[in-house]
Amino acid sequence: MAGSMTEIPVNGDAVPAYISLPPSGSGPGLVVIQEWWGLVPHIRDVADRFAAQGFVAVAPDLYRGKETTEPDEAGKLVMEMQLEQAAKDMAAAVDVLLAMPETTGEGVGVVGFCVGGGLALFLASRKPEVQAVVCYYGFPRQGMSWDLSAVKGAVLGHFAEDDDFAPPELVEQMERQLRDAGVDVTFHRYPGTTHAFFNDHRSEVHDAEAAELSWRRTLEFLREHLGQTS
Repeated sequence: MAGSMTEIPVNGDAVPAYISLPPSGSGPGLVVIQEWWGLVPHIRDVADRFAAQGFVAVAPDLYRGKETTEPDEAGKLVMEMQLEQAAKDMAAAVDVLLAMPETTGEGVGVVGFCVGGGLALFLASRKPEVQAVVCYYGFPRQGMSWDLSAVKGAVLGHFAEDDDFAPPELVEQMERQLRDAGVDVTFHRYPGTTHAFFNDHRSEVHDAEAAELSWRRTLEFLREHLGQTS
């Protein structure tokens, strides 16, 4: 069941967003945060996959209509992204999920990939309604100051063995900061993988075995912390 594009109100403005509903019609809310490419078909497909598993998935378009397949252009787009605006756009996605009659539970989850993994933690540090965070090889964008001790939800991290964006020392630092703050945190490292191993639209980096294992762990984690019984 494919989702559809809509607009989410943000302080008198609006952010485009992709919404995908579960076959049952209701379920826990989940914000899906894009990679640095934008709200590309892969991210919409991931939202649909979560919906098929029983979640109400919303993916805000943080680039407001721009997307690319070129790394140089993606790097430019991610640096041009205003972090405060992105924070408001993501917060609005949380609020709209909680207001939707289809959403069950008192809080929501957030799943982010690549720079979106860092943004997922950033959102959780700003919105206590985020009860579960899944960070796929995430990292703080240059210029982002985050307070990981403000994260209230549980955190699950999936990281590649060989990753220039999220190298081992950064991953260890993030894990330590979260643990020191008393956050319920579990980080997994996947041997033999590189950055973006979950992205099955990019055969040069995709690792089917690691992607499948991380997907199973993600679903189990989200169901545990968002109270999904199905």
